[in-house]
Amino acid sequence: MNETHLISDLSVETVDTYENVKNVNEKNKKHFHTHTKEKAYSCDLCGKGFSRRGNLATHYRMHTDEKPFPCDVCNKDFSRKSHLNLHYRIHTNDKPYSCDVCHKDFSQKSHLNVHFRTHTDEKPYSCDICHKDFSLRGNLNVHFQTHSNEKPYSCDVCYKDFSSRGELKRHFRTHSKEKPFSCDVCNKAFAQKCSLNRHFQTHTNEKGLSS
Repeated sequence: MNETHLISDLSVETVDTYENVKNVNEKNKKHFHTHTKEKAYSCDLCGKGFSRRGNLATHYRMHTDEKPFPCDVCNKDFSRKSHLNLHYRIHTNDKPYSCDVCHKDFSQKSHLNVHFRTHTDEKPYSCDICHKDFSLRGNLNVHFQTHSNEKPYSCDVCYKDFSSRGELKRHFRTHSKEKPFSCDVCNKAFAQKCSLNRHFQTHTNEKGLSS
């Protein structure tokens, strides 16, 4: 009876060991694709290749607009769990990435990388037409509209068209009389930051004359 029991235990152990080896081999095979750059899985819609089936499934949601990960706080939906985790920091105010220069904190590493260009003056995005450089791709896209003369943003009050949302926002203050930029010295308010900067020179010049 003991011998039979022993053989039974050995048989079970042998099966378990075989399954473990099989699972390890599958994991190694999937991981090995990351080194060989082999992309065995391709998207039926756009043809993009992936080394893992899970990555293909995640990518496919771009086409289906499936967003199975909702935020418990604001109910916004996301296609990836990682995107939900990043978004959640907005609610928790978690900012684990800090700038080594000015110590400003950020919730995402990509935001820190973009911010850091303000210190390095790095401008990796260049206009193909006039070769002007920009630190942000979005700024390049807005700038490009000056060449195409495209003005997709229109004022609801006077119907004047603008090439960027920022220009429209600045223009709209002429209607709303909003002046969000205030002088720290005399408290005079301005609709545009450039106007505040010009005004502030009057204080620095006065200080220079008085000295």
